[in-house]
Amino acid sequence: MSIIDRYILKSHLGPFLFAFITIVFVLILQFFATFADRFIGRGIEFSTIVELIVLQSAWMVGLAAPMAVLIAVVMVFGSLTTTSEMTVLRASGISLYRVMIPVLCAALLLSALVERFNNVVLPEANFYAKSLMVDIAKAKPAFGLTENAFSTLIDGYSIYVRKSDDRSKELRGIVMYDTTRKESSAMVTAEKGSIDFTADYHYLVMTLYNGEIHEISQPDHNSYRNISFKKHRFIVESTGFGFSRTAGDRVRTGDSDLSAKELLVIVDEFSRRISLSEKRLAIPLENLQHQMATSRTDLPEKPRGTKEATASVDRQLDQLNSELKNIDSNREMYNKYLAAYHKKYSLSLACFIFVLVGAPLGVFARRGGFGVGASVSLLFFVLYWMLMISGEKIAERGILDPVISMWLANAVMACIGIGLVVTLSGSVFNTSR
Repeated sequence: MSIIDRYILKSHLGPFLFAFITIVFVLILQFFATFADRFIGRGIEFSTIVELIVLQSAWMVGLAAPMAVLIAVVMVFGSLTTTSEMTVLRASGISLYRVMIPVLCAALLLSALVERFNNVVLPEANFYAKSLMVDIAKAKPAFGLTENAFSTLIDGYSIYVRKSDDRSKELRGIVMYDTTRKESSAMVTAEKGSIDFTADYHYLVMTLYNGEIHEISQPDHNSYRNISFKKHRFIVESTGFGFSRTAGDRVRTGDSDLSAKELLVIVDEFSRRISLSEKRLAIPLENLQHQMATSRTDLPEKPRGTKEATASVDRQLDQLNSELKNIDSNREMYNKYLAAYHKKYSLSLACFIFVLVGAPLGVFARRGGFGVGASVSLLFFVLYWMLMISGEKIAERGILDPVISMWLANAVMACIGIGLVVTLSGSVFNTSR
């Protein structure tokens, strides 16, 4: 490694660490500000809150690393241009490509480290963070209810609370959807209420005042019932609602809780299910063709068999429709998990891609400093994140192949970066001061 390479890498180290720590700190503050009202005054131990914040900071690390790379590269290359060091390097016969090589190598190494972090540390941290949040919500029922948002504190119930008072434990403006019964669904509204345990902690009781119950039959919607009440109680078994560390027994279902290897196993399983459903589609189609051919010859002679033939055709059509629904459902899950699989790698490689974008942006900016670097970096990072989120949604809806959609953001940024580097290799770079 030459003196110039060491000098350039050393110049990046300070801005990178500063940007990385600042971004993580801001994200932690944002997280704490969002959930502070749910932590403070709820009887939750301080050590538990600290543990939760540490676990939640894991996803912040994976997000902050690429952004810190972009900020550091913009700052350093802007500073090199402002102090005319870039002009001196150019006069010495060192091109922009050569200056970028050590930074690209370091970014590639960082991408590998971020990939390992996203596949080893992050799934475990997300898993235990979710488990801890569930445990806290079970121990403190009101913790699981968020003002002006629907919460799924109780299985089968979606609860909306307009306002909650921690001191009096009173809830106001309650709307609750009950989907625990297959034959009907119900919407419950109440002016106020409360949620608490029974004396023996065996049941969770939700007491509602001055409300109505709107019940409709499922799935035909043929009957409707409206009940008004002054006081009504919903009683649910509280098994597992006590505060206990249940992470070891909890099943991992979310894509953020799984590593790339585990996601690939799930993707293969859904792919197998789709293949089986496609093969089973041929059975009702063959039966329909056979019955249609038979009906043409037998129907004139046996008019009484019309009903049996119609019923048989209906059964085959129902089977066909069921298999098509299975394919659609499995395809949606296949796309979702495959997109999550590629997201782990595409987001990791962003550290390398942002060097291609940041270096020419820094030269164009011509002014070093955290403010300029952060502003320009934020603009491009927002663009990158919009493309990433859009690609994820497009992949889940099956509009575009998950492989293409999840690498689209990296491809766009790489094209922008390469275009800027090529432009700077011409007259703009030669005249930079």
